[in-house]
Amino acid sequence: MKKYNFALLVLFLCLGLACSKNDDNGATNPPQSVDKSANLLGTGDSANDILSNGTFNKLLVEIAYVEGFRPAPASIASFEAYLKEHTFKEDIEVIYNELPSPNKETLSIQEIADLESENRTAYNDGETLAIYIYFADAPSDDDDEEQGLVTLGAVYRNTSMVIHEITVVRLAGRSLLITETDVEVATLNHEFGHLFGLVNLGTTPVNNHEDLEARNHCNVEGCLMRAELQFGAADKSTFATTSKAAEGAIKVGCQLSGASVMNMLTRQIAKGNNITPLLDAECMLDLQSNGGR
Repeated sequence: MKKYNFALLVLFLCLGLACSKNDDNGATNPPQSVDKSANLLGTGDSANDILSNGTFNKLLVEIAYVEGFRPAPASIASFEAYLKEHTFKEDIEVIYNELPSPNKETLSIQEIADLESENRTAYNDGETLAIYIYFADAPSDDDDEEQGLVTLGAVYRNTSMVIHEITVVRLAGRSLLITETDVEVATLNHEFGHLFGLVNLGTTPVNNHEDLEARNHCNVEGCLMRAELQFGAADKSTFATTSKAAEGAIKVGCQLSGASVMNMLTRQIAKGNNITPLLDAECMLDLQSNGGR
């Protein structure tokens, strides 16, 4: 009888341990849903959160890229230095997420947003603010190569941007002086300037320097946020439009012109300047007024 009771006791203990183990690894519990709402806002809406350490003290940058289109390490290193120069984020982590090709000849902003919904893994969590950058193997569907209008990158949410890496590679390949890294860095830094809230896109200008014909861009000669860099600033105003995505409204804050960037980089070389333009004094003053360094 004692042996029987002992056997029952051992059986109950084993069952209890098994249940505890299932609870620990989540096998019997439904997965916790991720709150994505804070990452589905408009371009510039998180400018202060990115620039300051008031709410978030860590920046997690998810680099999603199609196989074969991963950005150069030197480009990301320069990009990180740019972030540390203008924000108070000392803790910056970059993670990479290799993705299969969507097998599209071109990509619309809607399709890019849908791909983000399917593949993005990093969202705001605690004191960590997450950024998503997609390096695509397809050009923008707004490109008009016959007119020489091609897009290097675009911002479309408060923590989301796309780099059309295939277009970066093609344009850099036509120049003996300008490298892929040069184009990647100029594109990343310009587009992230809009996530900083520049110009008048979540960060209020201290002094008036916004180009009135190409909103949210700078009118100061030589500035990284110069209006002439916007894709079709004078010719294609339809790009600053709003469309409905699966998880929120999308406003395209900027589409960066490939031809304009190449011309800008060429001028920088000719002048003997740093090949990647810097933010001008007015833009830096704006960032400092909104919590930046």
